[in-house]
Amino acid sequence: MSNESKKKAQAATAAMQGKDKKRRTLIQIGIAVVLIALVAVIGFSVASKKSDSDAPAAAPSSTQDNGAIRIGDPNAAVVVSVVEDFQCPACAQFESISGDTLAEMVADNTVAVDYRPIAILDRMSSTNYSTRAANASLCVAEADASAWPAWHKAMFDQQPTEGGAGLSDDELVAIARQAGIESPELSSCITDGTYTDYVTSQTKAALDEGISSTPTVSVNGTVVSNPTPDGLRAAITAAQ
Repeated sequence: MSNESKKKAQAATAAMQGKDKKRRTLIQIGIAVVLIALVAVIGFSVASKKSDSDAPAAAPSSTQDNGAIRIGDPNAAVVVSVVEDFQCPACAQFESISGDTLAEMVADNTVAVDYRPIAILDRMSSTNYSTRAANASLCVAEADASAWPAWHKAMFDQQPTEGGAGLSDDELVAIARQAGIESPELSSCITDGTYTDYVTSQTKAALDEGISSTPTVSVNGTVVSNPTPDGLRAAITAAQ
């Protein structure tokens, strides 16, 4: 082969190699673009799912920031907090023994009472009664806060035994009607579990605060170890 032919062959080979290199580069760029797009899609999907899961539960307008239903003066200097579960027998006992005392002190503007319904005893019923009852309490507060204390008392008067199904949603609605609540939205709020997610979030918040049992009663943030009428009066006097 002449030198001229060799040069032509080398030039052709170089040209082919250049085209191959360019093709490989384009392919690599294309793969990189696809991977970047895929990562972006996955990242957006993960972010969206995280955003959805982190979205705050719908909060009723009638509650305090900590999920409490306040009975009495919104600006009271002394606030009694009662963290309770509607399935809790000790909570029913507390209401029976000290409920009237708290109602009297609210009536004469001595204190306000923050009732914080949580659900730590769902396992004690076959229908998640604790959560359903706590949801109902928020529905009642939204519908007619003035009727809430009467409903609250009736709920503990009719507290179901542990281990059963608990009161049905229809029974929860009926107790609210008997307390004089006529809101047309009440029934669907209870039966649809409108505030179920909120109850779950507030229960977790209470547990994160170190609350491990119900009732937990405190006066201006200090736990009352003996929440009898006398014990409450002493704690309230000390906080004034």
